[in-house]
Amino acid sequence: MSPTLPRYSRITGTGSHLPPRRVTNDDLARQLAARGVETSDQWIVERTGIRARHFADEGVVCSDLALPAARAALAAAGRQTDDVDLIIVATSTPDMVFPSTATLLQAKLGIANGSPAFDVQAVCSGFIYALTVADALIRTGSAQCALVIGSEVFSRILDFDDRTTCVLFGDGAGAVVLEASNEPGLLGTELHADGRHAGILCTPGTVAGGKVIGDPTLKMDGQAVFKLAVGVLEDVARSVLAKAGKTEADIDFLIPHQANIRIMQGTARKLKLPADKLIVTVDEHGNTSAASIPLALDAAVRDGRIRRGHTLMLEGVGGGFTWGAALLEL
Repeated sequence: MSPTLPRYSRITGTGSHLPPRRVTNDDLARQLAARGVETSDQWIVERTGIRARHFADEGVVCSDLALPAARAALAAAGRQTDDVDLIIVATSTPDMVFPSTATLLQAKLGIANGSPAFDVQAVCSGFIYALTVADALIRTGSAQCALVIGSEVFSRILDFDDRTTCVLFGDGAGAVVLEASNEPGLLGTELHADGRHAGILCTPGTVAGGKVIGDPTLKMDGQAVFKLAVGVLEDVARSVLAKAGKTEADIDFLIPHQANIRIMQGTARKLKLPADKLIVTVDEHGNTSAASIPLALDAAVRDGRIRRGHTLMLEGVGGGFTWGAALLEL
């Protein structure tokens, strides 16, 4: 690439992976009934739009899910593992305290070129955060070909005695290859956080002295999250559009974090987008946190809805409280 030309980043390949164990609402309801917790397919669908999710088997860790997703993205981009000079994994459910899941994935991919690999932790906004960091490193010349992955094993941090949270989440991984380009691809991003709202969505446990300190399961105030999410998602989407010199009419598809169908549809309405411009996978995947946006992107690319040249708005909101958006041309 000539140093006199503008430097941008573009997504050149997508990939995803779901663990094979599919758990329907009826399956989950039976499991919870054995614990004395009452729920039903109708109750879950009416409140969330979720009909099924995938759970990883015992012993399967975050990097295990990320590996096939990364390989699929590399194959779609026509790249080999040796081409990768940056790996960023967005996750809240890493393999271990340290080293990072990204370094463990790097080893599983057989990459030994000394390129950087690290994790980003912004919960459900994690993929937007990771994509933004990768774009910045590519624009400065620090990387040429990046693997950006969202991977989660949320089933490991769920309280299956709390039906308001355990029915929402699933496991999975989604990946993109982001490469340096002379043509604009990523048109604009914006990231935000407000730690004052940490308590409405958190997993408050930690490890110290060889013990789990506090509660290591997910806690959420659903109504508080809903109220904050719809407002900030509209605002950040409009801000990114303004930065890129675009309007909502330029959006071909909206790919939000797949948290709740009501939040997703509410955001689409505020952006004046019809239902057929909203990519929805929450019905089959549940909320896969940092994996949900790249999972949904890959699903829509592979079924032919999203094609080269389409303009996409990606956005997410998660514990922290974090939120962000990215506008890109595929």
